[in-house]
Amino acid sequence: MTDTTRKIVCIEDEREMIDLVKLILSRYGYEVIGADGGRAGLETIRTHKPDLVLLDLMMPDMDGWEVYQQMKADEEMKEIPVVVVTAKAQSIDKVLGLHIAKVDDYITKPFGPEQLRASIERIFGS
Repeated sequence: MTDTTRKIVCIEDEREMIDLVKLILSRYGYEVIGADGGRAGLETIRTHKPDLVLLDLMMPDMDGWEVYQQMKADEEMKEIPVVVVTAKAQSIDKVLGLHIAKVDDYITKPFGPEQLRASIERIFGS
């Protein structure tokens, strides 16, 4: 990996989804670090200082909104872009995420590889 490789933390309670995201994004040169659940996710962000976070909302130990709030309240994490990746496909959830919470993007599962890549590249300005 070069110094210019962008690091992405994927916070998700389903191991298969982390593996899928790693498979998709590694093809585009991203380094993906998986974190199993919200508490582990916050620790992973602190340790690895990623360029972007992919965040599931529905997790048993700490939901994604709580993770997001803690990130935005922390000086070292508040500038990291967050893309919500969730099965919550109701339009109200998307409005809350994008316009109220101000996440950087909101992707609903299931998603295609191109949708994930396009969202990330839009944020990175690629």
